[in-house]
Order: sequence, then structure tokens, then C-alpha cells
Amino acid sequence: MRLTTKGRYAVTAMLDLALHTKNGPISLASISERQGISLSYLEQLFSKLRKGHLVNSVRGPGGGYQLNRETSHINVAQIIDAVNESIDATSCAGAGDCQHGDFCLTHHLWTDLSDQIHQFLSGISLASLVARKDIAQISMRQNGVQNLNFNQNSI
Repeated sequence: MRLTTKGRYAVTAMLDLALHTKNGPISLASISERQGISLSYLEQLFSKLRKGHLVNSVRGPGGGYQLNRETSHINVAQIIDAVNESIDATSCAGAGDCQHGDFCLTHHLWTDLSDQIHQFLSGISLASLVARKDIAQISMRQNGVQNLNFNQNSI
């Protein structure tokens, strides 16, 4: 099974947005700084997330992105789907041409596994991730690092 960086980064960026949503629209630059994801890559991801109706963009001073729905109504599978990422355990990318143009012996097993993984991720909301203590601790550490860098640059 393969989940590329596109899916991982999309989920990470959306979780960062959810964790900071109380601060108003969040700039991609601040997500980029906290998560170590390039700004140009985030722009590509957020274009897809916006088309998937998961985020809204706010223009102007103090602009950025905000969630389009409550965190309890956005699940991990929706995020992965919005950036056109697939969770596929088959070796044929689901095409069914694994063995000389035909199904291999285990094709349906791997298809069922892919479906189970998608179903599992559909049951994990951003709200449930935000509520986790370990995620809150990591977020606090990242915010501290960001503030430390800001303070050093101000001197």
C-alpha cells in the first residue's frame, strides 16, 4: 500500500489549519513554516482542497484559508480524496490487469484491503485528531518553535 507525500501533506496541512482555526484565516506561509512543507506545494494542495469544498480562501490583509465545515464534518478520507490521492493496495492501481491483462489471484484481497483502509480513514474526523493530547502537545511545540524563530528574527 502506498500513500504518497501528497496525501500525507494534505492531511497534515488540514490538521494544522484545524488546530489554528480559532485564530481566523491562516496563511499558507504559517502552515509552511510550522510543518516544513514548501509554500508552492501547499498552494497546489489548497487549490484542490478548495475545489473539494473543504476550505475557503479569504483575500486581503489578514487573509488566508479557513475550513469550509466544522472539524467534525471533515474526515481524513475526504482530504485524501480531494487531492486525488488513492489508497490502493493492489499492484495494478485497481485496473485488474495484474497478470498479463487479467486479475491476479489476490487482486480481490488487495481491493478489499484498500476499501477497508478508506473506510477506516472515513471514520477519523479532524475533530477527533484535534482532541488528541499527543497532537495538542506536538502543536504546542511547533508553535513555540515558530514563536522562538520570530523573536530571534526581531532582535
